[in-house]
Amino acid sequence: MKIKSAITSLIFVFICIFLVYLALAFKENQILRKIIERLSADSRIAEVMVSDVKTDPVSRQTYTTIKFLEYDAQQHPLEPRYFTFSGNIIQFQSLVIRFDDFYVRKAHPLKGKSAYIFMKVFSLAEKGAQVYEINKINAIPSGYAVGRTNNAFEKRLWEEFWHYALNQKEAKKLGIKNAQIEAPGTRFIPGMLYTIKIEHDGGMRIDIQSLPQILKGEKIQ
Repeated sequence: MKIKSAITSLIFVFICIFLVYLALAFKENQILRKIIERLSADSRIAEVMVSDVKTDPVSRQTYTTIKFLEYDAQQHPLEPRYFTFSGNIIQFQSLVIRFDDFYVRKAHPLKGKSAYIFMKVFSLAEKGAQVYEINKINAIPSGYAVGRTNNAFEKRLWEEFWHYALNQKEAKKLGIKNAQIEAPGTRFIPGMLYTIKIEHDGGMRIDIQSLPQILKGEKIQ
């Protein structure tokens, strides 16, 4: 009876361990799926507008402040950011990842669209450049974090992502056609809405249109 009881207890322990393993695997799989979903680029990825223009009375230098609003893959807006430049020709440096044409043609659920990560926003001038950081290499990009707390599995996934994305030989193993830095830019002026978009099989572009009439003359904060 004691042997039978011991065997029963051992089986019970193994079942508990197996269930815990399944629960952890399921949780990690859910995190992985959410990360992949957020890496799938939609058409609209950010909107930009000029929120303020000021001129220094002494230097006569004009300063342009832009409002940068990024969207996640579900088109939910992230926390807006404000950047001020001494010029108004502004560029957005981004890492763009293109997958093999085969996946794009087949509308692959994970690799059928280009992926992107905003890195920096900057303005070039004769005396140098003004640069603001949006996301750091090897870190979890804005809008892609799944959990609110620091998750070791999620952190490790992103470390692996950066390694593969920036290593051409390794990237090809994952069906990545190429990963490169792009920096689309334009002249930003008040009264216009600038929409940054990404094409499923290509890079980024900036579309420009007038602001809705209801916003004309309003002080945008």
